[in-house]
Order: sequence, then C-alpha cells, then structure tokens
Amino acid sequence: MQNVAIVIIGGGVVGLAAAARLAEKYPGQPVALLERNAKCGQETSSRSSEVIHAGIYYAHGSLRARLCVEGRRLLYQFCRSHGVPHRRIGKLIVAAGAAEEPTLRELLAYGRANGVSDLELLGAKQVQTLEPHVHAVSALWSPSTGIIDSHALAVGLEVYAARQGATIACRHEVVGIEKTSGGYEVLFAGPDGARDSLAASWVINAAGLGAGCIATLAGIDPAEADSRQYFCKGEYFRIPQSKGRLVNHLVYPPPYKDLLGLGIHVTKSLDGSTRLGPNAFYVDELNYDVDAGHVREFHDGVKDYLPFLNIEDLQPDTSGIRPKLQAPGAPARDFYIQHEDGRGLPGFVNLLGIESPGLTACLAIADLVAGMVEL
Repeated sequence: MQNVAIVIIGGGVVGLAAAARLAEKYPGQPVALLERNAKCGQETSSRSSEVIHAGIYYAHGSLRARLCVEGRRLLYQFCRSHGVPHRRIGKLIVAAGAAEEPTLRELLAYGRANGVSDLELLGAKQVQTLEPHVHAVSALWSPSTGIIDSHALAVGLEVYAARQGATIACRHEVVGIEKTSGGYEVLFAGPDGARDSLAASWVINAAGLGAGCIATLAGIDPAEADSRQYFCKGEYFRIPQSKGRLVNHLVYPPPYKDLLGLGIHVTKSLDGSTRLGPNAFYVDELNYDVDAGHVREFHDGVKDYLPFLNIEDLQPDTSGIRPKLQAPGAPARDFYIQHEDGRGLPGFVNLLGIESPGLTACLAIADLVAGMVEL
C-alpha cells in the first residue's frame, strides 16, 4: 500500500481540474487521481453539448449559478493559456410566439441577478439580422456563451495536472473505501484486475455517474443524506451541413419549467457540424444508444423556430447521461459539494449531482474543493 496525501476519484473535467488545483496548492505532496476508464473525460464530460454557459438559468445564490459565472471566466482564461480549441459564438434564446416572451424577461432577470451583465433582449428584426432563417418574435442574446472541444479540455487539464505533480492512473476502478486512524484506505482494481490500495489523508469523490456508488462505499446512505443520483439521458440528432450552415449561433427555446433540460436546441461544433438536442429522460442503466424513433420529438421541438427543417433531415447522432439529484417529478436541485466531516468522515469531500453546467464550472468547482482541503 502506497501513501499519498490526496486521492481524487474520477477523471472527468471536474476531477482533473481538482487534481491540478490541489497539486498546485500543495507542491511536493503526492496527489493521485484514479479513473476507471481507459482515458479521462469519457463519460459526462465529453458526451454533452460542449457549451460554455453564461450562467443564466440557475437560482440566484445557488452553487450552479455562482460556479458557472466564475467558471466561465476561468475556463476562457484556461483555454487561451493552454491552447484548448473554443469559440465565443454567442447564444439566442428565442421566443417563437408572444406567449414565450415573458419567459425571456424572467431569464433576463435571472441572468442579471447571477452577474451575467451582457444579456440583451432583441426584437424580431434584430434576431433576423443575426439569424435570417430562424423564426422568432424576440430573443434573449447571450454574447458570452461559447463552444469548446471537451476532449481537448480533458487532455489539457490532464497535462496541466501532471505538470503540477499529480499522478493520473486510468483503468483503476475504486472498489472499496475504509476509514483509518490517519484518513482512508482506498482499494482499487488495476488494469490487470489485481487489487491494491492507497492510503490518503483526503479523498475527493468526483466520480460523476459513479459518485453515488463511491459515497456508499465511504459509508454514506444516499436516502439518509438525500443525495441519491438519478441517471438522465439526452440524445442528439444531426442535421445535414447544407442546412446546418443556415444557423450561425447556438439557438435555444425557452427552457422547461422543471429544468430537467433546456429544451431541444441547436448546437454548433467547432468542426462546423450542427446537432439538435438533447432531449431528457430518466434511465436505469448506462446505455448510449440513440433511439431513432425519437426523431418526431426532435422535429416537434424545433419546428416552430427552425421552419426550414424537415423531419427527414434529422439523423441519430450520439447521446450522454448526466447524474441528477432531481428525482423524477421533483424540483430542480443544486450541486452537492460537501466536506463530510459532519457525517463522521473528516477528509472526505463529496461531489454529487454535477451535471450542467459542470463542464463550464469545472475550474471554479476545483477552487471550491481546494478551499476545503487542509493538509
């Protein structure tokens, strides 16, 4: 058994950012990150819309709001400094009819309360100038929203973490956590299936979809802690390049009231491709197949503001699954980021329900976690 100062479980962008920040904060102290997949960033981090969010949608004062706004600033800075491909493309949240306009005004108030200072309500003619082929009677314009290569971000964070002295170990799956007098013994299965362990003073649970299982291994009852994670799947359909070129920016409808998702929206990729999605529905297992039978839902979701699209234009693309604390039919929930010393687990930091805007907020989350850790 090897001794380290900190073990981080999970190699998504949040775990990688935390590894980098903690190794930077405590130079010379061994920091190890354990990732179960063959590469980092293979689950929720990369199976997303790859959007750098502004921070519009989330309740004022929530972690999601605060960390998104701060994380956006840090993420743009990191991308510029480390050569991560990205583009500040801008986003329109459109009202296809007058009935949707009050929601835009609500979102404007939400965003401004959260510190998003560059939002602007546009009339139909202004929207047409930006998006001649999009139907809208008005729109909320967010110029600071962007797109990013999430795979390149994961690589950039991994390289940066390693330069700070962190050790990144892929194909190492955590299978047990034992409380000890000096911290924790973290048992893992290595690439060949053989088991070994690390002794650590601090454990950071940034396991994303697996974070609920890791918390249980540490002795936390999800029901008692009101921290059960639910899997919520989102699918994407691509549209042909000829019609994708008719849209210049990210285009969203007003969001669902329960914030299960942000509605079927237009996502632009850095390679020029255009997708629609995601939808949002709860699932019981990790399966990334896309149901071609959902094409009608996608077309119906955009036909009011993308009248040039036919249902025949849509082809199944990819999907992602996010960990939600929001139970089916329940109100939206905030991130759960907690040092669990109050549960008798000093040195165990628990990150649960890190869904959107987790990608945008990853560096701000890392700063928050680093502030909890004291060696």
